[in-house]
Amino acid sequence: MKTLLALSAVLALAGCASAEKTYLDNGEQGLSIDCSGEANSWATCYEKADASCAGTGYRIVGTDGTPQAKDSEKTLGVDVGNFTSRSVVVVCK
Repeated sequence: MKTLLALSAVLALAGCASAEKTYLDNGEQGLSIDCSGEANSWATCYEKADASCAGTGYRIVGTDGTPQAKDSEKTLGVDVGNFTSRSVVVVCK
């Protein structure tokens, strides 16, 4: 039982990126990729974009995210309690 709880906690913290089809103002189809959370990074967004575009490459159309906390805003050097949001919109080549 303890092993199951520990495994559930690890999976909850692991996080993953999600991609949804979207249409740009010019009618072009793109992907909106959300890789928010403390367990993810901008690299997670770009890895998901590469995987979603089947290795053909992509063009970044826009990014949005929570700015990184300053050292003076952290508790013992860690950004505690702040949800980090980050997303990127790409168009596959």
